Amino acid sequence: MFSFLYSQEKKMRLNAANWLEVADRVHKFRRDQLTDAQNQRLTGATTAVKLRLKEKADAGKLKLAVESLEGVLRDTGGKIYPQSSLVENVEFFLVAAIVILGLRAYFIQPFKIPTNSMWPSYYGMTAEVFKPGEEPGLVTRAARLLTLGASNYTVKAPADGEVMFPAFASTYDGAHYSLRAAVEDRPGRSLLIFPTVMRAYTLSVAGEKMRLTVPAEFDNDFQGVLNEAFKGQAASFAEALREGAARNKPLQTSTLRIKGQDVTVYWIPIGKHVRKGETILSFDILTGDLLFVDRLSYNFIRPPVGSGFVFRTGNIKSPAIQDATGGVSQYYVKRLVGIPGDTLEIKAPALFRNGQPIEGADAFGKNARREGKYPGYTNNNGGPMMADGMQASDGMLPLGAKVTVPPNSYFALGDNSPRSLDSRFWGFVPEKDVVGRPLFIYYPLTSRWGPAR
Repeated sequence: MFSFLYSQEKKMRLNAANWLEVADRVHKFRRDQLTDAQNQRLTGATTAVKLRLKEKADAGKLKLAVESLEGVLRDTGGKIYPQSSLVENVEFFLVAAIVILGLRAYFIQPFKIPTNSMWPSYYGMTAEVFKPGEEPGLVTRAARLLTLGASNYTVKAPADGEVMFPAFASTYDGAHYSLRAAVEDRPGRSLLIFPTVMRAYTLSVAGEKMRLTVPAEFDNDFQGVLNEAFKGQAASFAEALREGAARNKPLQTSTLRIKGQDVTVYWIPIGKHVRKGETILSFDILTGDLLFVDRLSYNFIRPPVGSGFVFRTGNIKSPAIQDATGGVSQYYVKRLVGIPGDTLEIKAPALFRNGQPIEGADAFGKNARREGKYPGYTNNNGGPMMADGMQASDGMLPLGAKVTVPPNSYFALGDNSPRSLDSRFWGFVPEKDVVGRPLFIYYPLTSRWGPAR
């Protein structure tokens, strides 16, 4: 790095040492393939460079010896020397990949926060909805992508007309429909590389259909996007759907191709009229926090109560987590609230451990006081929604209940209790599945950048 500060003699001595390393490799790997004459020439040229180094010859004499050695190596080096730049680059990236894989497997692992179950300690994906005329331009989008990991989603009207959404209507009593938005899960790619699950929404204007696809783990937060963009005078987007259905009986029906089958849906006008080319919806999805996980520490010490901890879900046998993960083992991050032998109870908004308000993390006290953005701990009544739109069961900590953590297990809760699918619903985390602790938030470049909380 600082070779420009070296004298000419020192630079040449370093150069000579590098050539001797190449000569040594050629001698070790090719001496049985070389003729006696070639081996003698290689030995003689190598010895000459060593002698010049030993006698501290000036740069000129050392250069002559090195050039002589290089000539011999070109004749005897085979595939070892001379090397093409392509071979050197391949070797470099192979070594780098091995080092990175080793670090990832045993020391430090990158991890992306997928949901907002730990909000506001860690952020999952969040959205920013833009009003008509305030959509970011190309330069602004590029800057937001670089600093915030923001991906823009914009839907333009293909024709003049009223925006309509498809919905499944499970029951109709003559006055009200029981509606559920028609969505489809489909395979996709994260960062154009990693397999993931996407959730596709369809909307229509004047009979022309458009599809909007978002990451499946963002789906709950996408309801907030729909609320802000389409609720109108209603209390929520879901209420706007119900009101639209009530105003427009009988509803128009059609079929949508969902998971390879034709499914009948009702088209609900929501009261938003647009003109061709007008923006129907524009929003950014901001990436969840990207952090490094320390995989080493918990191999030697037990995770302390209050620490954030990352674990695998593959051995948690619960319908709740199987539904959330599709039966595929994933990495989750929660906060550790109970170790073997602990008795836990929620007296909203506080969490109690062994009969006392729990200690060990700032998030515990902030939740108990509902301080700032921390919503407080809740019992399972009114808990999070499952992927199929159904509410999770009462699980392990309903009102007035206590739970004791068994041996070789941990109890995990999210800091965002009302929006967290955690041990209240799917039970204990096996000790063998604990991976490590959050270490450092390295992206996005916001005020949260730095040591993990």
